[in-house]
Amino acid sequence: MRKIVVHMSLSLDGFFEGPGGDLGWHQVDDELHQHFNDVIAPMGGFLNGRVSYELMAAFWPTADQDPTASGPMRDYARIWRDMPKIVYSRTLDHADWNATVVREVDVEQVRKLTAEPGGDLALGGADLAATFARHDLIDEYRIYVHPVLLGRGRRLFPDTDAPTGLRLVESRQFGNGVVLLRHERVR
Repeated sequence: MRKIVVHMSLSLDGFFEGPGGDLGWHQVDDELHQHFNDVIAPMGGFLNGRVSYELMAAFWPTADQDPTASGPMRDYARIWRDMPKIVYSRTLDHADWNATVVREVDVEQVRKLTAEPGGDLALGGADLAATFARHDLIDEYRIYVHPVLLGRGRRLFPDTDAPTGLRLVESRQFGNGVVLLRHERVR
């Protein structure tokens, strides 16, 4: 059974993006980027909302052609291009780069997808993650906490009336101060 894994970066005060969608505070060096590659490469696909997909599609398809790109960046560009993607969007008509557009999150379709053979599925995008969480479809959270306080922006986790039980299965500090907190859903 494939797992659905949220893979997101957060500031220490819980924001996944700063004011105006700013992501410039992310502290991704070669060590952390290589870790991302090692984690993402064996996965079976990306599940993204439209905004996350368009952000990725604006940069990664040709990032490996930039002569100044680091080795891990060039490798990630190839991983991203080749990896199957499902883009959940009510407005996007078409998506390139091995992507399929799906209009709505259908719980039964997602469960069928996780029953298929292959690697786990990386879930990206705060709104999509909130929808998957509301339907109890997330199996694991890989949260990369960056050593910065943003003060404001968009929070990853929306308010909820019911707690979600999690179990810490891994933590790791990277040389740049980013800390991975990997939690599995307690069922």
